[in-house]
Amino acid sequence: MSVTGDTPRCLWCLGSKEYIRYHDREWGRPVCNDRVLFEFLILEGAQAGLSWLTILRKRAHYRRAFAGFDPAKVARFSAPDIERLLGDPGIVRNRLKIESAVGNARAFLEVQREFGSFAVYLWRFVDGRPVQTRRRSSKDVPARSAVSDSLSKDLQRRGFRFVGSTICYAFMQAVGLVNDHIATCFRHAELAHWSRGTNPAQAASKRQGPSRRRRSRT
Repeated sequence: MSVTGDTPRCLWCLGSKEYIRYHDREWGRPVCNDRVLFEFLILEGAQAGLSWLTILRKRAHYRRAFAGFDPAKVARFSAPDIERLLGDPGIVRNRLKIESAVGNARAFLEVQREFGSFAVYLWRFVDGRPVQTRRRSSKDVPARSAVSDSLSKDLQRRGFRFVGSTICYAFMQAVGLVNDHIATCFRHAELAHWSRGTNPAQAASKRQGPSRRRRSRT
């Protein structure tokens, strides 16, 4: 933990303004919006072997290149689209990562068809509520967990790629399945308080709408 001004924050975010802004506004906030979940799933896969700051700085371009992270649109990308992306300097130009993003979009749609939404599927892994941790320092934060192992195994079974357990744990941290802010960080208490009054799994179910819930049971 460290302090910027009078505000205690996780030490990892203090390297840049982009990190601080991301830490303060997004990291660890529970997400039940499928488009945002798809965005983080693709970005976490793109980050493999790179720094997260590199991806944050490319994020706006990724949104343009990947159709606003609309999984239905990305799932329709064909060979010419992949070649276009390989020539785009605004993203990580790695063929395996780009092809996996398209394949993951198709797998993402299959999960939506089965469960009504990806969020409903995802939040089942933590029984509908964020896991609240009490880490004393960044050194106490693991790279993976039993839950990320289970999530990774299930996603791979469903055809997703670049979803190893370490990537899945980073994804879980980013979208709020686990509150891994250091206990003394101001965001830890904020998110813990928010989570006590909110059930992301229920919110995700409500976002589906009745027609999508009916389809998911057929």
